[in-house]
Amino acid sequence: QVQLVESGGGLVQAGGSLRLSCAASGTIVSIKTMGWYRQAPGKQRELVADMISGGSTNYADSVKGRFTISRDGAKNTVYLQMNSLKPEDTAVYYCNADLYRSMADLYRGTRYVYWGQGTQVTVSS
Repeated sequence: QVQLVESGGGLVQAGGSLRLSCAASGTIVSIKTMGWYRQAPGKQRELVADMISGGSTNYADSVKGRFTISRDGAKNTVYLQMNSLKPEDTAVYYCNADLYRSMADLYRGTRYVYWGQGTQVTVSS
């Protein structure tokens, strides 16, 4: 099985910073994409940022220039550095991983998607 464990959420004032971490463990051969999504009360879950194994990144327009995603491939860990936080960034942040669990999966191109349990980020005005 595969587990994603997040850490780093909390309460911060507007303009402040937080760093989220997410470590993937278990039966993993290769991770194609790791990223962060968020869900605010009453809203749909949305992509915040993700990073493909080759290094290319994708950011939501609302966080460009403020958030930075990075990965440590050796540790199967993804980070999200969040600067200049705004009250509208308040949400539960979820880690996401799109990965191969075995060499057979890699050969067939079969990937699996996993989610973390979520970590609360609250930005006060």
